[in-house]
Amino acid sequence: MKQASSTQHPAPGSISSFLDQDQQKDLLRFLTAGSVDDGKSTLIGKLLFDSKKIYEDQLMALERDSKRIGHAGDETDYALLLDGLQAEREQGITIDVAYRYFSTNKRKFIIADTPGHEQYTRNMVTGASTANLAIILVDARKGVITQTRRHTFLVSLLGIRHIVLAVNKMDLVDYSEEVFEKICDDYKKFVTRLSLPDIYFIPLSALKGDNVVELSDKMPWYRGKSLLHYLETVHVSSDRNFDDFRFPVQIVLRPDLDFRGFSGKVASGIVRKGEKLMALPSRKSSTVTRIIGPDGDMDYAFPPQSITLTLADEIDLSRGDMLVHPDNLPRVERQFEAMLVWMDEKLMDPFTQFFIKQANNVTRAHIDQIRYRVDVNTLEQSETNALALNEIGRVVITSAKPLLFDPYHRNRSTGAFILIDPITHNTSAVGMIIDKVNPSDMPSRLVDPESKRLIEQGKSLIGKQELEKRYRQRGATLWITGLHGSGKNLLAYTLEKQLFDAGATVVMVDGSTARSGLNRELDFSPAGRAEQMRRVAHVCRILNDQGIITICSFISPREQVRRQLAEIVGPERFHLIYMDAGLDYCRSNKPELYELADKGQLHFLPGVDEPYEVPENPALSLKPENMAESVAKVMEFLGEMKVFPISSSQ
Repeated sequence: MKQASSTQHPAPGSISSFLDQDQQKDLLRFLTAGSVDDGKSTLIGKLLFDSKKIYEDQLMALERDSKRIGHAGDETDYALLLDGLQAEREQGITIDVAYRYFSTNKRKFIIADTPGHEQYTRNMVTGASTANLAIILVDARKGVITQTRRHTFLVSLLGIRHIVLAVNKMDLVDYSEEVFEKICDDYKKFVTRLSLPDIYFIPLSALKGDNVVELSDKMPWYRGKSLLHYLETVHVSSDRNFDDFRFPVQIVLRPDLDFRGFSGKVASGIVRKGEKLMALPSRKSSTVTRIIGPDGDMDYAFPPQSITLTLADEIDLSRGDMLVHPDNLPRVERQFEAMLVWMDEKLMDPFTQFFIKQANNVTRAHIDQIRYRVDVNTLEQSETNALALNEIGRVVITSAKPLLFDPYHRNRSTGAFILIDPITHNTSAVGMIIDKVNPSDMPSRLVDPESKRLIEQGKSLIGKQELEKRYRQRGATLWITGLHGSGKNLLAYTLEKQLFDAGATVVMVDGSTARSGLNRELDFSPAGRAEQMRRVAHVCRILNDQGIITICSFISPREQVRRQLAEIVGPERFHLIYMDAGLDYCRSNKPELYELADKGQLHFLPGVDEPYEVPENPALSLKPENMAESVAKVMEFLGEMKVFPISSSQ
């Protein structure tokens, strides 16, 4: 932004001058990682102490706490500056991510001290998500161990390009150059499998302060920079993507009728006043008329500035849409592959419809397939059906609407996303997009030979086990038989409500429902009843094949017909329930109906002018007098038969 010639600059040496100079410093975000007790917190504490960034009251508290609960013997325990949780201080380890801010004359810093234990992988991922650089500590006595490889893989996965391998506790190996070189060689052999463009090796002693702020005379063979000097001078500004302009719209700004702007943060690239931009997904174009920043109008903007853009044309843009250069477009896809870090304590359910938040876009998404799980300690890949807490896998995801993204390695802002549990709204996973998926490579595609064969045979592409996992039940038919007035419908509808409240997927069918549409043309003769039963049984079979429980309430007076129904539905899925009510009970329950039959005004009524055959071997025989007890018996029966509910392991 151009300044007017009358602008008054602050006088040198004034507070305003100091604040203005401090505002111009660039910011470096870095994290520390390493095995438990490698000295991460101690290193950062010593860095703050030796660079004179600790207040007097903090120093007094540090000296007091070091004597009381410190883990450094007679030395000051600088780890206490970062280990803020009581559990951390008691155990001498880092559990949660601790953030600290400090600055020097050359640069401002935000430090994320991340936990080293494998069970806190998700905490480390959180700390690494915004970092430019990672300091990975290695105990000089132990060398490159499993945790070192695990943290390096996570750093590589999260797109951090700069690594400092800090070989700590050199004082415990007599500052040996040979030990240091061996550790460096071992580490270089491992990282050849990963994409890490910049690695710097520093031998140091966090507790003694060797090579932390100043170079140590105890290691004259080391000719590199001290840790602080390296942090002050490492070049990270070029890590940002200045080639691909991406501006996800966060909000449409409309303070009055004469102004309409689009506000957000520049994710990548550079935008200039007068440039032509394209709006996605509408693909309509317009020209930038103004770029407005916190201090007024600007000629251009770049990441990570927050700005408001105004356009020459009235085009439809809302939150989640994106402005880009017309000749440089992101992917606009519903399917993509990604690396996923599972962060929920609840085991992944691949059938869940998650919310996905990517850039400023929120929509539904589901996991089509887990390609493989990665062992973060060995980098070995293995098959799995679900990811557990802290596990990492390569997955295929389909979203409800197209997302605007770039591969994560090219653009961390538009290539990252989170999955949100639709029930708890917890963050279930964080993901890094690899790239779009060709439709022919989709795991749910309909063109592979096996799918073609199933479709030609009229079979579903959804397996029985998948349905059972989704619904937590097995498809079955509860066929309730008994005389008119025996309480069949009362049992059926009460049972439907109880199953629904328990989370079951259930369909209820009775005689009135079936005759209102499906069997409208059929009469009440024995032949008409038999045809009605046959049609309903076929409907039940279809629903059971889809994993749905059906409840049917029909008199079905003939034993032979009931056997045929079982054959249609499938004997293992057909469960006959008999409402054992005498004719006198039924007459008292529905007197008008039976009076019509007695007068000859109603024909084919079972128990009056047509026989009702009591079932020979019903699954359950119930009395109508205590309906609550009858419903409880049916629910217990469903559990015993493993119809509902069933666990995912069954």
